[in-house]
Amino acid sequence: MVRIKVWDLPLRLFHWALAVAVTGALVTINLGAAWIEWHGRFGLTVVGLIAFRLAWGVLGSTHSRFCSFFPTPAALGAYLRGNWQRPGHNPLGALSVLAMLGLLGFQAVSGLFASDEIAFNGPLTRAVSSSTISTLSSLHRQTELWLYILLGLHVLAVIVHQLRGKRLIGSMIHGWAALAESETAPRTRSPLKAALALALALLLAGAALWLANGSWIPAPPPAAAPAW
Repeated sequence: MVRIKVWDLPLRLFHWALAVAVTGALVTINLGAAWIEWHGRFGLTVVGLIAFRLAWGVLGSTHSRFCSFFPTPAALGAYLRGNWQRPGHNPLGALSVLAMLGLLGFQAVSGLFASDEIAFNGPLTRAVSSSTISTLSSLHRQTELWLYILLGLHVLAVIVHQLRGKRLIGSMIHGWAALAESETAPRTRSPLKAALALALALLLAGAALWLANGSWIPAPPPAAAPAW
């Protein structure tokens, strides 16, 4: 076995930043109305992080790209038969990643249009109708349970892998993983190409945050003075 760098630094930082932001969003939503603004801030953070991950899934290094671990039926069959030895996400892990990104993305985006009609209005509620706000607010609340279930399964899978000797937590901290000598190590890019890819991914994430915070929506006109 040889050790190779599988997870690049931007991906690892994204992973732990997302863990903090999601934890913060789940904690603050259960602390009551006094914390609802912080819930919204954590949600905005998740929007930016998901946008970065989507961009990095195209622009990142080998094992950060979605095309490198997309769970095809052939890959799933090989994994279930015990014939999967490649570095990076295994096919079941890839399904978990895609499900997590999809559900977290939906939760974060729907929260932008959500309202509790008391203490919080999402930053994009001014851009849609009241019926859309009502629908997305309801879906945002209803899918919260699925988020807890998916996160629980994710943590359980990590624990099982740890007990089986696959140090996933360590790999997501330092980026290194064991690789059979017969396997092909990922190709490296020049520092310039890597820096340009990171800059573009950050730019796209910043654009997503700008769209999500609603600052581009014109302010409503002031209320007309009452007639006397």
